[in-house]
Amino acid sequence: MKKHISSIVALAGILTASADISNPGPTGTVVPEKKYPWESSVAARLTVTSGNSDTVLGDIIFGTVRKTPVNEFMFGAEAAYGKANSVKNIEAYHAFGQWNHLFNERLYSYVRGDFLRDTVADLRYRVTLSTGAGYYFIKQTNTTFSAEAGPGVIFRDLGGNHESYAILRVAENFEHKFSPGTRVWQMAEIMPQVDRFQNYVFNFELGAEAAFTKTLSLQVVLSDTYSSEPAAGRKRNDVKLMSGVAYKF
Repeated sequence: MKKHISSIVALAGILTASADISNPGPTGTVVPEKKYPWESSVAARLTVTSGNSDTVLGDIIFGTVRKTPVNEFMFGAEAAYGKANSVKNIEAYHAFGQWNHLFNERLYSYVRGDFLRDTVADLRYRVTLSTGAGYYFIKQTNTTFSAEAGPGVIFRDLGGNHESYAILRVAENFEHKFSPGTRVWQMAEIMPQVDRFQNYVFNFELGAEAAFTKTLSLQVVLSDTYSSEPAAGRKRNDVKLMSGVAYKF
Protein backbone atom coordinates (compact mmCIF):
# COMPACT_ATOMS: atom_id res chain seq x y z
CA MET A 1 0.00 0.00 0.00
CA LYS A 2 2.83 2.34 0.90
CA LYS A 3 4.44 1.64 -2.48
CA HIS A 4 1.21 2.62 -4.29
CA ILE A 5 0.93 5.83 -2.28
CA SER A 6 4.56 6.67 -3.05
CA SER A 7 3.92 6.08 -6.76
CA ILE A 8 0.88 8.39 -6.72
CA VAL A 9 2.84 11.11 -4.92
CA ALA A 10 5.68 10.80 -7.42
CA LEU A 11 3.24 11.00 -10.36
CA ALA A 12 1.61 14.10 -8.85
CA GLY A 13 5.02 15.69 -8.53
CA ILE A 14 5.78 15.00 -12.20
CA LEU A 15 2.42 16.50 -13.30
CA THR A 16 2.97 19.55 -11.12
CA ALA A 17 6.42 20.08 -12.59
CA SER A 18 4.97 19.74 -16.09
CA ALA A 19 2.29 22.32 -15.26
CA ASP A 20 4.94 24.67 -14.00
CA ILE A 21 6.90 24.32 -17.24
CA SER A 22 3.86 24.94 -19.48
CA ASN A 23 2.76 27.90 -17.35
CA PRO A 24 6.00 29.54 -16.29
CA GLY A 25 6.14 32.15 -13.56
CA PRO A 26 6.87 35.87 -13.78
CA THR A 27 10.25 35.33 -15.46
CA GLY A 28 8.62 33.46 -18.37
CA THR A 29 4.94 34.42 -18.33
CA VAL A 30 2.92 33.25 -21.33
CA VAL A 31 1.40 36.44 -22.78
CA PRO A 32 -2.06 35.95 -24.30
CA GLU A 33 -2.44 36.94 -27.94
CA LYS A 34 -3.55 40.56 -28.26
CA LYS A 35 -6.89 41.04 -29.98
CA TYR A 36 -7.73 43.83 -32.40
CA PRO A 37 -11.54 44.12 -32.52
CA TRP A 38 -13.64 46.11 -34.97
CA GLU A 39 -14.68 49.53 -33.64
CA SER A 40 -18.02 50.53 -35.14
CA SER A 41 -20.49 53.38 -34.81
CA VAL A 42 -23.79 54.61 -36.22
CA ALA A 43 -24.65 58.31 -36.22
CA ALA A 44 -28.00 59.95 -36.96
CA ARG A 45 -28.18 63.69 -37.57
CA LEU A 46 -31.21 65.88 -38.22
CA THR A 47 -31.81 69.58 -38.83
CA VAL A 48 -35.35 71.03 -38.99
CA THR A 49 -36.31 74.70 -39.38
CA SER A 50 -39.72 76.34 -39.73
CA GLY A 51 -40.83 79.91 -40.45
CA ASN A 52 -39.49 82.03 -43.27
CA SER A 53 -37.69 78.94 -44.49
CA ASP A 54 -38.95 75.40 -43.97
CA THR A 55 -36.12 72.92 -44.18
CA VAL A 56 -35.55 69.30 -43.26
CA LEU A 57 -32.08 67.79 -43.51
CA GLY A 58 -31.05 64.43 -42.15
CA ASP A 59 -28.48 61.74 -42.67
CA ILE A 60 -27.34 58.47 -41.18
CA ILE A 61 -23.74 57.30 -41.16
CA PHE A 62 -22.17 53.93 -40.43
CA GLY A 63 -18.44 53.44 -39.92
CA THR A 64 -16.21 50.61 -38.78
CA VAL A 65 -12.43 50.41 -38.28
CA ARG A 66 -10.00 47.64 -37.38
CA LYS A 67 -6.31 48.38 -36.86
CA THR A 68 -3.51 45.88 -36.25
CA PRO A 69 0.27 46.46 -36.32
CA VAL A 70 0.30 45.27 -39.95
CA ASN A 71 -3.11 46.07 -41.48
CA GLU A 72 -5.78 48.73 -41.12
CA PHE A 73 -9.31 48.29 -42.47
CA MET A 74 -11.87 51.11 -42.78
CA PHE A 75 -15.40 50.95 -44.17
CA GLY A 76 -18.24 53.45 -44.13
CA ALA A 77 -21.60 54.34 -45.65
CA GLU A 78 -23.79 57.44 -45.55
CA ALA A 79 -27.26 58.40 -46.78
CA ALA A 80 -28.46 62.03 -46.72
CA TYR A 81 -31.79 63.57 -47.62
CA GLY A 82 -33.10 67.12 -47.35
CA LYS A 83 -35.85 69.51 -48.45
CA ALA A 84 -36.15 73.30 -48.45
CA ASN A 85 -39.63 74.79 -48.84
CA SER A 86 -40.90 71.39 -50.04
CA VAL A 87 -38.23 71.19 -52.75
CA LYS A 88 -35.68 68.40 -52.50
CA ASN A 89 -32.20 69.86 -52.22
CA ILE A 90 -30.18 66.85 -50.98
CA GLU A 91 -30.35 63.17 -51.86
CA ALA A 92 -26.97 61.51 -51.74
CA TYR A 93 -25.55 58.06 -51.00
CA HIS A 94 -21.89 57.37 -50.32
CA ALA A 95 -19.89 54.27 -49.42
CA PHE A 96 -16.18 53.60 -49.18
CA GLY A 97 -13.64 51.00 -48.16
CA GLN A 98 -9.90 51.26 -47.59
CA TRP A 99 -7.14 48.82 -46.70
CA ASN A 100 -3.76 50.01 -45.43
CA HIS A 101 -0.82 47.62 -45.26
CA LEU A 102 1.97 48.87 -42.99
CA PHE A 103 5.60 48.17 -43.91
CA ASN A 104 6.74 49.69 -40.62
CA GLU A 105 5.17 51.81 -37.90
CA ARG A 106 4.60 54.80 -40.23
CA LEU A 107 4.92 53.83 -43.91
CA TYR A 108 2.04 52.04 -45.62
CA SER A 109 0.44 51.25 -48.95
CA TYR A 110 -3.29 51.56 -49.50
CA VAL A 111 -6.11 50.42 -51.76
CA ARG A 112 -9.35 52.43 -51.69
CA GLY A 113 -12.74 52.35 -53.37
CA ASP A 114 -15.52 54.98 -53.24
CA PHE A 115 -19.07 55.06 -54.55
CA LEU A 116 -21.19 58.23 -54.69
CA ARG A 117 -24.67 58.92 -55.99
CA ASP A 118 -26.08 62.47 -55.80
CA THR A 119 -29.39 62.90 -57.59
CA VAL A 120 -29.66 66.65 -56.92
CA ALA A 121 -26.24 67.21 -58.52
CA ASP A 122 -27.39 65.01 -61.46
CA LEU A 123 -24.63 62.52 -60.60
CA ARG A 124 -26.08 59.08 -61.15
CA TYR A 125 -22.89 57.44 -59.96
CA ARG A 126 -19.21 58.07 -59.44
CA VAL A 127 -16.95 55.12 -58.70
CA THR A 128 -13.40 55.97 -57.67
CA LEU A 129 -10.66 53.34 -57.39
CA SER A 130 -7.22 54.35 -56.18
CA THR A 131 -4.02 52.96 -54.74
CA GLY A 132 -0.78 54.45 -53.52
CA ALA A 133 1.44 55.09 -50.52
CA GLY A 134 0.87 56.84 -47.21
CA TYR A 135 2.90 57.99 -44.25
CA TYR A 136 2.06 58.76 -40.60
CA PHE A 137 3.86 62.00 -39.75
CA ILE A 138 2.34 61.80 -36.27
CA LYS A 139 1.37 58.48 -34.72
CA GLN A 140 0.77 58.77 -31.02
CA THR A 141 -1.76 57.24 -28.64
CA ASN A 142 -4.14 60.19 -28.90
CA THR A 143 -2.98 62.01 -32.05
CA THR A 144 -2.47 60.86 -35.63
CA PHE A 145 -1.70 62.75 -38.81
CA SER A 146 -1.13 61.01 -42.14
CA ALA A 147 -0.89 61.89 -45.82
CA GLU A 148 -1.26 59.64 -48.84
CA ALA A 149 -1.03 59.92 -52.61
CA GLY A 150 -1.33 57.71 -55.65
CA PRO A 151 -2.96 57.10 -59.03
CA GLY A 152 -6.55 56.13 -59.58
CA VAL A 153 -9.44 56.05 -62.00
CA ILE A 154 -12.97 57.50 -61.96
CA PHE A 155 -16.02 56.00 -63.65
CA ARG A 156 -19.06 58.27 -63.62
CA ASP A 157 -22.40 59.21 -65.14
CA LEU A 158 -22.76 62.99 -64.82
CA GLY A 159 -25.78 64.57 -66.48
CA GLY A 160 -26.27 61.46 -68.60
CA ASN A 161 -22.69 61.46 -69.87
CA HIS A 162 -20.79 58.25 -69.19
CA GLU A 163 -17.04 58.70 -68.91
CA SER A 164 -13.91 57.40 -67.23
CA TYR A 165 -10.53 59.00 -66.72
CA ALA A 166 -7.29 58.65 -64.77
CA ILE A 167 -6.75 60.76 -61.66
CA LEU A 168 -4.13 61.60 -59.06
CA ARG A 169 -5.42 61.33 -55.50
CA VAL A 170 -3.77 63.33 -52.69
CA ALA A 171 -5.26 63.20 -49.18
CA GLU A 172 -4.51 63.92 -45.52
CA ASN A 173 -6.16 62.83 -42.26
CA PHE A 174 -5.87 64.25 -38.73
CA GLU A 175 -7.41 63.09 -35.45
CA HIS A 176 -6.88 64.04 -31.82
CA LYS A 177 -8.55 62.29 -28.88
CA PHE A 178 -8.96 64.30 -25.68
CA SER A 179 -10.40 61.27 -23.87
CA PRO A 180 -12.21 58.06 -24.84
CA GLY A 181 -15.14 59.13 -27.02
CA THR A 182 -14.17 62.81 -27.16
CA ARG A 183 -12.20 63.89 -30.22
CA VAL A 184 -11.77 66.24 -33.18
CA TRP A 185 -10.89 65.17 -36.71
CA GLN A 186 -10.26 66.64 -40.13
CA MET A 187 -9.93 65.13 -43.61
CA ALA A 188 -9.21 66.58 -47.05
CA GLU A 189 -8.61 65.04 -50.47
CA ILE A 190 -8.26 66.35 -54.01
CA MET A 191 -8.57 64.24 -57.17
CA PRO A 192 -7.60 66.05 -60.40
CA GLN A 193 -7.83 64.45 -63.82
CA VAL A 194 -4.30 63.50 -64.89
CA ASP A 195 -4.46 64.98 -68.41
CA ARG A 196 -6.70 67.94 -67.47
CA PHE A 197 -5.97 69.29 -64.01
CA GLN A 198 -8.74 71.91 -64.17
CA ASN A 199 -11.24 69.05 -63.82
CA TYR A 200 -11.07 67.95 -60.19
CA VAL A 201 -13.08 66.97 -57.11
CA PHE A 202 -12.22 68.27 -53.64
CA ASN A 203 -13.65 66.79 -50.43
CA PHE A 204 -13.28 68.26 -46.95
CA GLU A 205 -14.61 67.29 -43.52
CA LEU A 206 -14.18 68.79 -40.07
CA GLY A 207 -15.82 67.20 -37.04
CA ALA A 208 -15.99 67.20 -33.26
CA GLU A 209 -17.38 64.54 -30.94
CA ALA A 210 -18.13 64.68 -27.20
CA ALA A 211 -19.06 61.56 -25.24
CA PHE A 212 -21.75 61.62 -22.57
CA THR A 213 -21.79 57.84 -21.97
CA LYS A 214 -19.49 54.98 -22.96
CA THR A 215 -21.59 54.28 -26.05
CA LEU A 216 -23.36 57.56 -26.86
CA SER A 217 -21.82 60.83 -28.02
CA LEU A 218 -22.77 64.11 -29.65
CA GLN A 219 -21.27 64.95 -33.05
CA VAL A 220 -21.01 68.18 -35.04
CA VAL A 221 -19.71 67.82 -38.61
CA LEU A 222 -18.97 70.29 -41.40
CA SER A 223 -18.48 68.74 -44.84
CA ASP A 224 -17.82 70.27 -48.25
CA THR A 225 -17.71 68.67 -51.70
CA TYR A 226 -16.48 70.80 -54.59
CA SER A 227 -16.65 69.71 -58.22
CA SER A 228 -14.90 72.06 -60.66
CA GLU A 229 -17.04 70.84 -63.58
CA PRO A 230 -20.56 70.04 -62.34
CA ALA A 231 -23.51 68.97 -64.44
CA ALA A 232 -25.26 71.68 -66.47
CA GLY A 233 -27.30 74.00 -64.27
CA ARG A 234 -25.77 72.69 -61.04
CA LYS A 235 -23.55 74.47 -58.53
CA ARG A 236 -19.94 73.51 -57.91
CA ASN A 237 -20.12 73.52 -54.10
CA ASP A 238 -22.15 71.39 -51.66
CA VAL A 239 -21.75 72.30 -47.97
CA LYS A 240 -23.41 70.61 -44.98
CA LEU A 241 -23.28 71.51 -41.29
CA MET A 242 -25.02 68.96 -39.10
CA SER A 243 -25.19 67.71 -35.54
CA GLY A 244 -26.55 64.53 -34.06
CA VAL A 245 -26.03 61.51 -31.84
CA ALA A 246 -23.64 58.62 -32.44
CA TYR A 247 -23.83 55.12 -30.96
CA LYS A 248 -20.67 53.03 -30.67
CA PHE A 249 -20.52 49.25 -30.52
